[in-house]
Amino acid sequence: MSDKLNETPGQTLDRTLVSKKLLNVLNGDWESTPPVWLMRQAGRYLPEYRALRKTKGGFLELCYDSDAAAEVTMQPIDRFGFDGAILFSDILIVPHAMGQNLWFEAGEGPRLAPPIAQSPLDGFTADLSRLRSIYDTVAKVAAALPPETTFLGFAGSPWTVATYMVAGQGSKDQQAARKMAYGDEAKFAALIDAIAAMTVDYLCGQIAAGVEAVQLFDSWAGSLSPAQFERWVIRPNADIIKAVKARHPDTPIIGFPKGAGAKLPGYAAATGADAIGLDETVDPVWANSVLPKEMPLQGNLDPMALLAGGDPLKRATADILEAFAGRPHIFNLGHGIDKETPIAHVEQLLTLVRQ
Repeated sequence: MSDKLNETPGQTLDRTLVSKKLLNVLNGDWESTPPVWLMRQAGRYLPEYRALRKTKGGFLELCYDSDAAAEVTMQPIDRFGFDGAILFSDILIVPHAMGQNLWFEAGEGPRLAPPIAQSPLDGFTADLSRLRSIYDTVAKVAAALPPETTFLGFAGSPWTVATYMVAGQGSKDQQAARKMAYGDEAKFAALIDAIAAMTVDYLCGQIAAGVEAVQLFDSWAGSLSPAQFERWVIRPNADIIKAVKARHPDTPIIGFPKGAGAKLPGYAAATGADAIGLDETVDPVWANSVLPKEMPLQGNLDPMALLAGGDPLKRATADILEAFAGRPHIFNLGHGIDKETPIAHVEQLLTLVRQ
């Protein structure tokens, strides 16, 4: 995890002179070979992650151990040399800091208590100390990354975070949150506003600690009608981006509204995001034609194509590279890497993109 690159004895490398391809693209530059990083690139498909996880106990304990979380963040950089490192953490750190209890059930996922659907909003006491270890992780990774690697922070967007907070766990259709958004709009709006305010501070804290760009994950944006999408996805994300930009105007922000589909042009126009992440269901040719030509796009390989490898991976990769040729493009998956993905398939992907 050295932060030195091609240094000669007695000299210190000026990191500001090293080109960061991913950061260049986020700032609107075109690169003949697109930079690459993968969502969930630090995780269960890596044997070194599984080995470290066994020594640390639960997932949340790993997130809050800044030395271990920094090591996990660095693992895919050390192994593959991705152009971007993504902070190892979880979107539910925000509700935990807001005062909701958080734990992870083995094999079942996160649990939050008490669920907002059954509790008043003023019943929670914020504990901002829960964010300090995340900032410590950021500082440790920032000091260790190769100078050509862009460091990405992230947070969950308010709608997606709210779906977990309202129900107390994840769900397939986000019914509890959608019901509250219609049935008790005032309470739901107050929840969204509270998440947005915490998210602004959280992202700015990450930036101050050393990340160079951030991504807003809205993993459940696709479950909303157009009017609800405007109210609970576009407006809160626009508020967050405006507030973060007021404090850190030069930090690029990637918006990733998974499942937005035909609502993507409206999201791109109204939120102020510098770049848009595309999920695997989006036709890249269509996205290239309807989204602003100068806007960097990120994505959007199907994680199942990466899992399959071989010719299917080769064809899918070529289609995406062809569709986005000539525009600022970051090669990524349409969502997180599957835990069963072979290491050799990731290596094949990098060869395909970089050759």
